[in-house]
Amino acid sequence: MGQSSVRGEGTRKRVPRARELGWDDDLHGAGEATGAEADAPEGTTDTAAPASTRASRRRGGGTGPSGRAAARRRAKKTGKRKVLRWTAITLSLLILGTAGAGYLYYEHLNGNIRGGSRAGGDSGVKKAAPNALGDTPLNILLIGSDSRNDEKNIALGGGRDDKNRKPLADVQMLLHVSADRKNASVVSIPRDTVVHIPECKDDKGTYPATDNRPINESLQRGGPGCTLTTWESLSGVYIDHWIMVDFAGVVAMADEVGGVPVCVKSGVSDHPTKAQPGGSHLKLPEGTHEVKGVQALQWLRTRHAFGSDQNRAKAQHMYMNGMVEKLQKQNAWTDTGRLMGLAETATKALQVSDEIKSVKGLFDLSMQLKNVKLNRLTTANIPTAEWPQDHNKNVLIKSSADKMFRMLRDDVAFDKNGDPADAKSKPKPASKPKATAGAPGSLAVTVVNGTGGDDEPAAEGRARAITELLQGKGFTQAVSSKEGGNRPDTVVTYPKAEGDQGKADAQSVAKALGLPDSAVRADAKAQGLTLVVGADWREGTVYEKPAAEAGDIPDGAQVVRGDQKDCMEIFDPYKWDGKS
Repeated sequence: MGQSSVRGEGTRKRVPRARELGWDDDLHGAGEATGAEADAPEGTTDTAAPASTRASRRRGGGTGPSGRAAARRRAKKTGKRKVLRWTAITLSLLILGTAGAGYLYYEHLNGNIRGGSRAGGDSGVKKAAPNALGDTPLNILLIGSDSRNDEKNIALGGGRDDKNRKPLADVQMLLHVSADRKNASVVSIPRDTVVHIPECKDDKGTYPATDNRPINESLQRGGPGCTLTTWESLSGVYIDHWIMVDFAGVVAMADEVGGVPVCVKSGVSDHPTKAQPGGSHLKLPEGTHEVKGVQALQWLRTRHAFGSDQNRAKAQHMYMNGMVEKLQKQNAWTDTGRLMGLAETATKALQVSDEIKSVKGLFDLSMQLKNVKLNRLTTANIPTAEWPQDHNKNVLIKSSADKMFRMLRDDVAFDKNGDPADAKSKPKPASKPKATAGAPGSLAVTVVNGTGGDDEPAAEGRARAITELLQGKGFTQAVSSKEGGNRPDTVVTYPKAEGDQGKADAQSVAKALGLPDSAVRADAKAQGLTLVVGADWREGTVYEKPAAEAGDIPDGAQVVRGDQKDCMEIFDPYKWDGKS
């Protein structure tokens, strides 16, 4: 902002010269009393004065008592005009200076932001089709990195020996904001959960797919874009953006908001023990506290005192809910001063996918979230079980994961707190295609068996069985493909280049099989009409879309609602009496 004052002062010194040139008088209509009459020396004679001036003096405008009074009145008016004139000039310069400084500050904030590719590989997942109003859900992957790439992070996270190690994604949350922007759901997967990590690439090379590594290693195999691609492959949910923060960023954000409210049911001291070396060193007495700085980071990193990775994720959810509540109470979206402070801190603290790598991108994104009420913000963990090959690692419980991912794909709320008016309103029918579908017998359809899942192979013969079903419905050119794959939901794709005609043909196939309109997707890479039979249709010839009801969350998901005031249980060895 110093540049604006310097620019303003430099310009202001040149203003008298500008007045000598006369442009300010013309601009502000001040010529009326600013010529020889106003500025003439006291000794000016009638002969030298214009005829109009001499006439004025004859009307009582001379040098006698009445003339002097009139002169004073004219001088007073002239003074007012000068004040107005100079005020207008000064304000104009200040506005121009501020605008310049604002632009420079905007560019400064943009320069703070670090970005990266949205995806690190190809998951095959496409963005959800718009609803009747043309809106789509918003999905953002939130990543907490354990990077020790600088002295700040080393001081906060320890592990100087890890300075040159690629960071791990120790915190992973998928934030889903409904298409109508009225509710939001957050899903976490514990960092040590073993999953399928697809092939990913970065500027250093290609990383082959793996099925026996924990999900936090995805960050090492192609950066945050690979973590996003891993989540898409697992969930079938298209993820619009990722946002990543490191240790120092967490501390900075917690300090900027003035602390985040958290609660413990008993005093806690997460210290090293014989059974569990290390620890976060979190130390809090019983009750509710606003944590910031290093203490905020300790809260987010605590695992032993909370008993498990699942419980640590629950504590992280409580922290996130507390931060959202704090921001809403601070009017962070409407208070300019508050917003500028947050912008300065956030742009330095966060790394984001390239699509939102700008102040405008981040502001627009935040505006998508500001109207979600706390009682419509629901967080949950995907339940896990111990991995048979290593009791220190987990695997997702498939039935629970499938159900929760399906709710996200279908934009079904994790809570039951929706507006009753919304529940009563009937969805509008899907818009009719602008083209007429070709006759079934004229459409070539390739059927792919995509029924494979994370822990079970593809159902044998599904492509052939559905091909025969289609042929029986008149799609005589349908053929089964020898290729397979893993896809959670059944879809009909068509080449994006074919536009309305391709959409109409795909909808014809979907209707014949009883598939919902949402199953029809445009695909830029598609060679023709393709039906991928997903894991949601492993048997039978009648498609039955799995029912998903709002709030129907699997047991063990540790649901936390934004407006609920909950406290973390403390594992016995780490309880603290608040004295020692």
